[in-house]
Amino acid sequence: MKRHVLAGVLGLVVALLATGVVFAQQDDIVLGAQLYDRWYAVLGVDPPEGDMPIWSRQTTNTRSGADTWRCSECHGWDYKGVEGAYGSGSHYTGFPNIMRAVEGLEVDEIVGHLKGQKDPAHDFSPYLDEKHMQALALFLKEGLIDDSQYIDPVSLQVIGGSLEHGKQLYDQICAECHGEDGKKIVFRTEGVDEYLGTVANRDPWRFLHRTRFGVAGTEMPIGYLLGWTPADGRDILKYAQTLPTGFESEETGAAGEGQTPPPTVGGPARNLWTGILTGLGAFLGLFGSSALFLGILVAIGALVVWVLRKRK
Repeated sequence: MKRHVLAGVLGLVVALLATGVVFAQQDDIVLGAQLYDRWYAVLGVDPPEGDMPIWSRQTTNTRSGADTWRCSECHGWDYKGVEGAYGSGSHYTGFPNIMRAVEGLEVDEIVGHLKGQKDPAHDFSPYLDEKHMQALALFLKEGLIDDSQYIDPVSLQVIGGSLEHGKQLYDQICAECHGEDGKKIVFRTEGVDEYLGTVANRDPWRFLHRTRFGVAGTEMPIGYLLGWTPADGRDILKYAQTLPTGFESEETGAAGEGQTPPPTVGGPARNLWTGILTGLGAFLGLFGSSALFLGILVAIGALVVWVLRKRK
């Protein structure tokens, strides 16, 4: 009897330890994902001055400074670099597909790459300690998800999925902070104001990454820790793409590209008849205003005369 009890206790201890290891690994993957997003925000430090050394090997992406130190700017939110969404447009660098690059590598080997063992220009050891190196490498090894099955590369719209399920998850977790219409929080991206619906439609891979793993340097629910599957993320994205973008009159641009607000209505006449009608409208408007003003003056004068006569 005692042996069975002891065996049961040992089994429970082993199960608890295994569960602790799983949770610790999940936390490290989330940490690694946020480091991939913006590692200096996670650490609460200023980014290094100047451009990342490897940045000089490309000339097509004209960003500079802090952006050049972000893994996401080189390898994309879909992790495919030159083979993915950042294979064209202003974010194009020509840097490699990180999903392909880590195939067959162990975590320690990935850490070696992060320390510049293969390329000294890619050395992050002056900025990330061993714990953060391991977390980033673990994310690259275990946390990358290929979302190409969920997103149409041309329209950037979700393929398949459940709008109803996405709305249910959004209402449960996201709406409290972002609002029912996704406009409660305004993002500032490269000088342009964006809402949640804007990000979902313009850069769906960024939306999925941050929905799963959070935004570096901020507090928000983490889908990965809530047990959301990649399909759950797809459904939330599908619903978020129905939310207002602020640019409803414009077509969706390339992934990651900034947009400018739609032009205001009005401006100079474009043809003769429009010019004539515009001028006529302006004349009638001015004439009508003048007539109304004159009528008011006449009425006031008549009222004064009437009051004076009454006094006599």
